[in-house]
Amino acid sequence: MSTPTRVYTPAERRKRAALVARGTRQAFADAVDPRIQRAIDAIDREAADRGAREDAALARQLEAAKDELATARAKERAASREERQAAKDARKEAEKRLQRAERAMRR
Repeated sequence: MSTPTRVYTPAERRKRAALVARGTRQAFADAVDPRIQRAIDAIDREAADRGAREDAALARQLEAAKDELATARAKERAASREERQAAKDARKEAEKRLQRAERAMRR
């Protein structure tokens, strides 16, 4: 299983880096304060929660784009000759939205 996606804010990155540096110095001195590890774990939990929420939102967006494309394809097939070009343009836009949603999921 892959590691969970974590999304850190810039402030969390700075604070986490400072805590890791302080913990490393204390480890060399053999006097590690357990509060440092608890603070790092708290930051990691917040970032993991934020990452899980963003992943879920992206998944919902991807499903909506797939549904929209399916609807656009059905409308294109059922369109009259006069409406066909507009339906085709709508399908192409739906395909572009789906591609953007898939690209966002891969990032």
